[in-house]
Amino acid sequence: MMPAVALSVENLSFAYTNKTALNQLNFKIHSGECTLLLGPNGAGKSTLFALITRLYDSRQGCIELCGFDVRRQSRRALAKLGVVFQQPTLDMDLSVMQNLLYHADLHGMDGKLARQRIQQELERLDMYERRFEKAKELNGGHRRRVEIARALLHQPSLLLLDEPTVGLDVPSRTAIVSYVHQLAGDGQLAVLWASHLIDEVYPQDHLIVLHQGSIQANGPVPEVLVAAQATTIHAAFDHFTQAGKP
Repeated sequence: MMPAVALSVENLSFAYTNKTALNQLNFKIHSGECTLLLGPNGAGKSTLFALITRLYDSRQGCIELCGFDVRRQSRRALAKLGVVFQQPTLDMDLSVMQNLLYHADLHGMDGKLARQRIQQELERLDMYERRFEKAKELNGGHRRRVEIARALLHQPSLLLLDEPTVGLDVPSRTAIVSYVHQLAGDGQLAVLWASHLIDEVYPQDHLIVLHQGSIQANGPVPEVLVAAQATTIHAAFDHFTQAGKP
């Protein structure tokens, strides 16, 4: 049986004034799949995430989350989504617990269930003992863990990560990359991870290479390597983005 489709993007285009940001994107992401969206700065990754999360609106193309159209069925679609943005979004003056309880309340979770889910997610991230510390007292890696826990509280079907490891030290970055891959490997969650860091890609991942608003490659890592006639992901990325060429 094929895994369920968590995200479907069809014929999606978007333009700013006098500039095309995305051009006819088509791809699907399935449950249990970790998809790395690779692209240089300005490739259109953040624009794509803004459209999926409804920060921007597009009338060209279709985005569906678990079968729900994000424009026509926004509430039901976005309820399936967990997001960690590139910029920090915690309230620095609130404790870890207060930040997470506020998010749970926004999703209509009752207090008992919210506390159960908070404990579960923080324990999985080795952060439960720090639940009463204020966010401003945590380092960057620990704040990211709290944001991931927050994104998972309502048990979404798709987790969006917009370059979440930027600025983190190597141990923190390695731990988060490993944890997110483990989540996808459990089979229930789909992950779309935007990055420009090649070493965040695992051999079993699905890979989408975005360059100048268009998809240059889309498939499992081994297929992308074959298509690029490359032996490494770095070489394949250079091939599809024409790095260093005029």
